[in-house]
Amino acid sequence: MAASRACRGREGRKSFAAGRKSLPRPLPAFPSAPARRERVSRRLSLAGSRSSCARARSVRSAMRAPEWPRLAGRARKPGSPPWLLLLLLAVVLASSSSPWPGVCEALEPISVGLAVGAASALTGFLSWPRFYCRFLECCPGEQEEDRPNGTALQQNLDEKLFGQHLAKEVVLKAVTGFVNNPSPKKPLALSLHGWAGTGKNFVSQILAENIHKLGLRSRFVHLFLATLHFPHDHHLQLYQDQLQKWIRGNVSACARSVFIFDEMDKLHPGLIDAIKPFLDYYEHIDGVSYRKAIFVFLSNAGGDLITKVALDFWRRGQSREEIQLKDLEPVLSVGVFNNKHSGLWHSSLIDRNLIDYFVPFLPLEYKHVKMCIRAEIKSRGDPIDETIVQMVADEMTFFPKDERIFSDKGCKTVQAKLDFY
Repeated sequence: MAASRACRGREGRKSFAAGRKSLPRPLPAFPSAPARRERVSRRLSLAGSRSSCARARSVRSAMRAPEWPRLAGRARKPGSPPWLLLLLLAVVLASSSSPWPGVCEALEPISVGLAVGAASALTGFLSWPRFYCRFLECCPGEQEEDRPNGTALQQNLDEKLFGQHLAKEVVLKAVTGFVNNPSPKKPLALSLHGWAGTGKNFVSQILAENIHKLGLRSRFVHLFLATLHFPHDHHLQLYQDQLQKWIRGNVSACARSVFIFDEMDKLHPGLIDAIKPFLDYYEHIDGVSYRKAIFVFLSNAGGDLITKVALDFWRRGQSREEIQLKDLEPVLSVGVFNNKHSGLWHSSLIDRNLIDYFVPFLPLEYKHVKMCIRAEIKSRGDPIDETIVQMVADEMTFFPKDERIFSDKGCKTVQAKLDFY
């Protein structure tokens, strides 16, 4: 008791010297405050030494003055709400404060333990990936629910892509097989070729939406336009360095990143070779694995070769559905490799067989154009009027000039022409 009185005396003299206004206001006590004050007094009486008060003060000051700068500088897992730390601090302060100014206080282990446990459990729940990813976009993992739905992909291709039986088959099998492979040997590389309006961009959009729910708006899907991102041929080395850094950084953030290169036929020769190391059969490059990424190349180059094969089948009286991938892929890969305006001219991607599939998009016939018109009307929520469908289809231009078999713009101008009706 003497030690306790001495301790109070020392605290009282300090408080009196500082003035009455400097005395701290007591925090509201919990319902168990009387019992807690009695335990504090009993512990102080047993301690009976100045060191007891010093230790209690140091504990109290440590709890009241956390090192925020160091805490903020630590790497924190995404989704750990920082306000939970404030909640934990408030609970600890409330449990460690005494309503008697100048009295040495001690922390109650049980109350603090319960507060820490509750805050930790709540923090763990809110930072749980399944909960966190309901509100913010996350990179797909290896769980079954994160894998693209092959049935949904097939349904999208059947409902939105017309006259492209080869593209449907190749894209569906290639993508579903790749994403369901837990340990692919290399990234998936698809090169889509055909005239404008045949559905290349449409397929890349559908593919992106089935890998990442936000599709082209996803921060894990990256679209490059040759004329926008790589306009100057004298900056070739700069573009190559920037492209490598961009791919490296984004694959480090998400292994299932998707990279789409549009207008490949307008890309400067040699630029695309910068990504060759990322497409090769390497397990890791500087600690990063690129084996689960997807690369898609879109090009008009090779459209003339595809059209020639399709026209030969038509003139022999064969259905376009009889055209197989083996009838086009070898011709297409060689033709693109030797075409100076393909973006893949003498490219190491072809020379090293790093492109998995050359996907041909056949020129669209009159019946396919009418399918596009009906799909566009349906997407606008309007009833399908066959008279309007016929009128819009008749405004399209077709080639060759005598036979008028294939639409020279595919379905590219359907939307604009439909606005007139």
